[in-house]
Amino acid sequence: MRPHFHSIYAYCRVSDDLGDEVGDPAQALALLDQWGSELDACYEGRARHPVFVALAETIRECFIPKEPFADLLVAFRRDQIVSRYQTIDDVLSYCRYSANPVGRLVLYVCGESDEENFRLSDLTCTALQLANFWQDVRQDYARGRIYIPKNDMEVFRVSEEQIAEGVATPEFRGLMRCEVDHARSLFEEGLPLIGRVHRDLALDLDLFSRGGLEILRAIERQGYDVLSARPAISKSRKLALLLRAVSGKLLPFLRLGKLR
Repeated sequence: MRPHFHSIYAYCRVSDDLGDEVGDPAQALALLDQWGSELDACYEGRARHPVFVALAETIRECFIPKEPFADLLVAFRRDQIVSRYQTIDDVLSYCRYSANPVGRLVLYVCGESDEENFRLSDLTCTALQLANFWQDVRQDYARGRIYIPKNDMEVFRVSEEQIAEGVATPEFRGLMRCEVDHARSLFEEGLPLIGRVHRDLALDLDLFSRGGLEILRAIERQGYDVLSARPAISKSRKLALLLRAVSGKLLPFLRLGKLR
């Protein structure tokens, strides 16, 4: 499966760079439109760009529809024209295009594509995206973007000026507690996916989910202050998460050995 993941990563990497590394929104939108035309050509059997020549093989062998690839471009285009979100539903709509397609692509490549797996994967991918947003509030603001819903900021009486000042007031901490709790609930709702897929994929899913939950715990440990310092997972904690996931993968074999 590695070549398939390579081709998908190449598509995602170039798409992301066209959206974030150009520096001019109008030019980025034009380039993303050209990239979308290349995607259309790929699905019409006319792949020309090297990325799409490789991707065409993955699409054919893994029976991947165009939708998840096209959805990613919707998110990258949106980044050029939208920098604030009114409601949490607006943020979740963005995640539906920016994060969820990646999980679905993984399921297609791994032969685990069914509607329930898609639903659980969407929950996990959205939660991961939210965890990243809440981890990077200050960094995103420096790029001109705020993903915290305006409605929630109004409820907690948090202004953009407070984010700009980088001071985590009690109101801001309360706001982040609310957003972290919501992200955690999505992680927990998506966890059953781990038990529905084969072991190798389950290991990766376990690491991603527990890693995302650990980011939320890191935010909590800082008292929900994501403005003065970026919450991060320590190397020792990353190792602990890895060992836990690997031990979970090996446990059935250890049990089988005892039975024998």
